[in-house]
Formats: sequence, structure tokens, C-alpha cells
Amino acid sequence: MAPGVRLGRVSFVWRPWMVSVTLLLAAATFLVFCLSVGVGEFPVGLSRVIATILGRGEPADEFVIMDLRMPRALAGLVVGIALGVSGAITQSVARNPLASPDILGITGGASAVAVFLVTVSGGTAAAVVSAVGLSAAALLGGLGTGLLVYFLAWRRGVDGFRLILIGISVSAVMEAITTWLLVTADIRDVARAQAWLVGSLDNRSWDEVGVALWCTLALMVVVAGAAFQFKPMHLGDDVAAGLGVRYARVRAVLLLCAVLLAAVAVSAAGPVPFVALVAPQVAMRLTRHPTPPVVASGLVGALLLIGADLAARTALPVGLPVGVVTAVIGGPFLVYLLVRANLR
Repeated sequence: MAPGVRLGRVSFVWRPWMVSVTLLLAAATFLVFCLSVGVGEFPVGLSRVIATILGRGEPADEFVIMDLRMPRALAGLVVGIALGVSGAITQSVARNPLASPDILGITGGASAVAVFLVTVSGGTAAAVVSAVGLSAAALLGGLGTGLLVYFLAWRRGVDGFRLILIGISVSAVMEAITTWLLVTADIRDVARAQAWLVGSLDNRSWDEVGVALWCTLALMVVVAGAAFQFKPMHLGDDVAAGLGVRYARVRAVLLLCAVLLAAVAVSAAGPVPFVALVAPQVAMRLTRHPTPPVVASGLVGALLLIGADLAARTALPVGLPVGVVTAVIGGPFLVYLLVRANLR
């Protein structure tokens, strides 16, 4: 039997393969992160990028890397981790590989609020934007939509199938509202809203990255504390209750963290599609784990998002927002999941 650690009444087994794959994913993420920072009109070699990150770079490299390129790359890292972890939690709680912030309406709610504030001119909208900022308003919109879906799905507990159905319905309503706002708005406001809706890492600032980073770190601490009590819940609520797990409270805390992580990601980079759907499933297959692993899912999400942004800037003839690339990757993967589910 593999070595394990006992916490309370729950025993956790550390799998060497899972640990090895997680470490490899961390190394690959760091490598792609450094490559992304080094790419641009003024190319910087990998060794110089690492030296600059460690505080030993030349002044010219420090200006290019730390001031110009680091916010974009760090935003991709933080947003990818937040989406990957959020997707892992929602898929584990719902026990369905199709559950993700995209499907549950969280990104749709954040997008609807952001588009409303961009396209609707007037004192109230302008006051909200000036007071809290567009990113913060989108975060509140995603949080509100996630809480709405959770309360509508609550019937003496949360059933995964009901959660997905209600999430799809709420998402459709939010997309309809967003479409109506775009159709009725001024063409100049529509252009601004469309640039936000596509999902992009362009023109990120240290202030935006800092808020997203600290929010993600705080939420990850809460997730780590609740995850120790979550593993037995895969065996069923009755078994979890027999092991002393307060499954209703643990599920509510984790879902709230998933909603907040997705809202933070959307507020920092816009609605980047399919990362939260794809990352947990890829991590689960790489680690050979029966459920989406949280840490590995976050690393796969970061690797996918940074890699997609790097490909959008280098491998394509024209520069595209990262949301377009992730949609190209995630669309076929969603079809694969649906076909596989129908074959069972």
C-alpha cells in the first residue's frame, strides 16, 4: 500500500505517479512561462529571462521583461490556474465532466454585467465603473450568477445533473441579455464590448494582475483546507457522512470558491472559453486519477492558457486573442466528451 497521511477520519494516499506528473507539469508551465516572456519585438533568450526573474538580469532586460511583458504572462498564469481549479471543483461536485464555469453560467453572468456597463450610457453605469471598475463589476456579476444557480439547484442538497441543467438555462438567459445589449448599443460601445468578450491577455497592468493574484491565492488556501474533507464525497453522501464529513457545508464552500475563482479569472482576462472544461479532464488522464486533481488541473489550465497565448503571438500569421485559440482547442474536446458519454 502506498504511503499515506491521516487527517481526522479521512485517509489520503499519495500516489508516486501523480506526484511525478504534477512536478513535470509545474516544470513545463515554468518553461512555457519563460518562453512567453522572452517572445516579442525584442527577443530575450531563455537563460536571460530566468536570470532576470531571479533578479540577476541586465537593466535593459529587466525593463522589457518585468515592466512590459511580465504582467501579461503572469495574468495568463493566474487566470489559467484559477480556471483549472474552478473546473476541477465544479466537475467533482457535480460528478460530471461537462460541468464548468462556462456551462454553469458564471462567465455568462460576468460578461452580461460587463457588457451592460460598457454599452449602457448614463449616470448609474458610469458611476459604477468609476467606483469599482469594470473588472470588479464583472467579478460581482459572476459571483451573483453562480449563487443564483446554486440556490435554484438546491433541493435538500445539490444534485449534479440538476445543477448542470439550471446552469445551462441561466447561461442561455445571460447570453441572450448580452446579445440584446450588443444589438441595441452604439457601434463604438459594441466594439469595446466585443474586445472584452473574446477573452484576451493584451494590455494587462500590474494592478489588475495583483488583484487577481492575491484573490486567487486566498481562495486556494480555502480550497486546500476544504479539499481534505472532500475526497470521501466521491463515494456518496451517505458514506461521507459515515466518515464524519459535513458534506453539505464542504460542498457549499468548495462551490463558492469555484464561483469566485471563475469570476476572478473572467474579471482579469475576460471570458476565456473551455479552459475550465478541458484542464481538469486532461489532468485526470495524465495523473491516472479517478477524479479531477485540483493542483494538476490548475497547472494544466495555466499551461494551456499561456501556451495558447504564445501560439497566438508566434505560430499564427496574425495576432489573435487567446480566447479564439482556446475555443479552437476546446470545441473539439467538448464534442469528444459528448460522444464518449453517449457511447457508455
